[in-house]
Amino acid sequence: MPEHWLIWAVVILAVLFDYINGFHDTANAIATSVSTRAITPSRAILMAAGLNFLGAMVSTGVAKTIGGDLVLDPAQISLEVIIAALIGSIVWNILTWYYRIPSSSSHSLIGGVIGAVSISVGPAALSYQGIGKIILSLILSPAVALVTGYFVMIGILWIVRNYSPVDLNRHFRRMQIASASLMAFSHGSNDAQKAMGIIALALLSGGYIETMEIPVWVKLACATSMALGTSAGGWRIISTMGTKIFKLESINGFAADLNSSIVIFTATLLHLPVSTTHVVSGSIMGIGSAKRVRAVHWGVARSMLVAWVVTIPLSAVLAAFIFMCINALAHL
Repeated sequence: MPEHWLIWAVVILAVLFDYINGFHDTANAIATSVSTRAITPSRAILMAAGLNFLGAMVSTGVAKTIGGDLVLDPAQISLEVIIAALIGSIVWNILTWYYRIPSSSSHSLIGGVIGAVSISVGPAALSYQGIGKIILSLILSPAVALVTGYFVMIGILWIVRNYSPVDLNRHFRRMQIASASLMAFSHGSNDAQKAMGIIALALLSGGYIETMEIPVWVKLACATSMALGTSAGGWRIISTMGTKIFKLESINGFAADLNSSIVIFTATLLHLPVSTTHVVSGSIMGIGSAKRVRAVHWGVARSMLVAWVVTIPLSAVLAAFIFMCINALAHL
């Protein structure tokens, strides 16, 4: 296949990945506000779509981390490798969405790159220092969200200790719209950049750009596709995030969104990719624990943890298999 067709295949697949990421992760931004009926589902999705777009345009630090820290030398990585990595992560995202598993799009993308590079060029081409930093941020972020969520909830409960439950629900239901907006903006600021980074890696490896700088058209394409994906909704995962981990009330939903948006946007400012799915899940668990540890449905949490652990290796295997298929077809 001619080189220019391959680069367009990478761009299309990366945009498709962002679109799927949008509807796969819509629940992160709006599950709590929808489940507590602070906002109608249709309005929540439109709000999240617009703020995802704006968030995606604010920074490129995470994109540079994804594009520059996964491999040692972009010139060694063929466009076929990047195509295989994207297809592997897309397939995994669709499978987990279909079975209502809130897995991480970030994990699937990292796993896809690791698998495709390892089977094509060899594991020596990977930047283990960069991958270690990225995986560490992915692992630590939900734990940080759980701990900070616990203390945020304790602090809010102390501040409102003299208010009646009826007044609290009424006020926090309104405040949830603001916290959900922050959550949607922070989600766009981190997640959309991952596809930007992959496109930039492909452009760099193909000689289309000379440095790991993100072209404006790449930012616009990824931001738009994520916003469109968000507008398509993600009802299968919303039901898991919003109701099955912990029965949320308005005050809990506000605390979860506020805590998650702070953790995610802090990671964005530090140029660290995190899984918004994991951060929101950790926040909900921490906030539920502040009310009562047994109030959290830890069985659902364990199932989600299993999905988190297996995503990178399974998406790596998928991407490696897809690369072998692409390679075999090219030699027919």
